[in-house]
Amino acid sequence: MITVITPVFNGIRFIESCILNVIEQNCSDAEHIIVDGGSTDGTVEIIKKYAECYGHIRWVSEKDNGQSDAMNKGIQIAKGNVLGFLNVDDFYEKNVLNKILELSKTLPEPSLLVGNCYRWNDEGEIYEENKPVKLGITDLMLGWNINPFPVNSSQYFYHKSLHQKIGLYKVEEHFTLDIDFLIRAVQATHVSYYNEFWGNYRFIQGTKTFEDAQQGLCSQRFVDLLRRYEKRLPIGHQLLIRLKRTWHKQWGNRLIVVLRYFMNGLKGFNNKTLYFT
Repeated sequence: MITVITPVFNGIRFIESCILNVIEQNCSDAEHIIVDGGSTDGTVEIIKKYAECYGHIRWVSEKDNGQSDAMNKGIQIAKGNVLGFLNVDDFYEKNVLNKILELSKTLPEPSLLVGNCYRWNDEGEIYEENKPVKLGITDLMLGWNINPFPVNSSQYFYHKSLHQKIGLYKVEEHFTLDIDFLIRAVQATHVSYYNEFWGNYRFIQGTKTFEDAQQGLCSQRFVDLLRRYEKRLPIGHQLLIRLKRTWHKQWGNRLIVVLRYFMNGLKGFNNKTLYFT
């Protein structure tokens, strides 16, 4: 079984579409656990309405200590051996849950399965495709600009037993909880990347991450977290990270220069005049 966990607080704008997105997966071996933090905007009424009609929906509504705490509550009552997290304002591509169940049967336990994710803006447009190809710990430690992390939990799934090895989500982490989890996870599990789009992430006004990014805090939180974990790695890993970072800094910049000259050369050729600017 696969368990989809949705933490929510005052999510009236998206809660119904979130519930319907899971229903429309048409996965007979799935449950949807919704952990509400005591909403007062009508969210609970919508959850209750659908839960009365669909047996795969289970829910709880009570005050919590933030998103990580809500996610941990969901994990503790999950019946599935595979977990996925769907934030209330995000959504899956079609038939993702059935695909994940089949893939998980062929992989060692615990495994982390990672796909691609579309990022959407307030205008309802896709403005970025997240393809986290390199997921080794030394690769991820190089930073987002070199090797991007999975941008949203809608694009990855994992065996519940992984938490027996790395613990639950850190309740004190309110902004980088997913990055913190992934750093710990890739060091303790079998990681499989699939070049397929599984998730959709709305990066829109009013959300916690959007507001944090607007204030210029998101990037610094990310860098600080990477630095903390890098110091804990074995010295061999730290040296490898430094070597990779140096290589990218020196050769990456040179490659950009070469490509720029090459593109300008093509431009000149098309105009029947070869020149560089």
